Amino acid sequence: MEDPYRVGDTLPPLEIPVTRTLIVAGAIASRDYQDVHHDAELAREKGSPDIFMNILTTNGLVGRYITDHFGPAAVLRKVAIRLGAPNYPGDLLRLTGRITTVEGGNRTYIDSENRTPIEGENHTLIEVAVAGDNRRGRHVTGKATVTLPHDSCQPHRPHGSHDARPL
Repeated sequence: MEDPYRVGDTLPPLEIPVTRTLIVAGAIASRDYQDVHHDAELAREKGSPDIFMNILTTNGLVGRYITDHFGPAAVLRKVAIRLGAPNYPGDLLRLTGRITTVEGGNRTYIDSENRTPIEGENHTLIEVAVAGDNRRGRHVTGKATVTLPHDSCQPHRPHGSHDARPL
């Protein structure tokens, strides 16, 4: 059976309103207590127009984008991102993705960096190039790697669109 995912396929975009609450909650959840992520006055004293999102929150949103698309059987193996323009309250983060690698077969994959075996055999490994933009430009670029068992390697169709799910 041929995998339903192909190199070059694009993922539907995910639009996330960047709120003050999202920025502060993400910083607290990731134990990043830097004042620039929760105190607007101190952020301005340090040269920023307002508080801004931390990298761990962005990393989590990229992971959510990938796993929401590929469904509950997907296992996120790696997220590697680089930040660009900051996300401030009032921005709209628009994530997009394009499949760059699809590998399948009756073998067990090994994470080349961590040397971690993937459970069982018959998995499809998919790598996605991800980008995220806001009104200032490119907020994030990177790649995410996910594995899917062959028996569940059908395109996941979540109920409604990505942005219908609350944060």
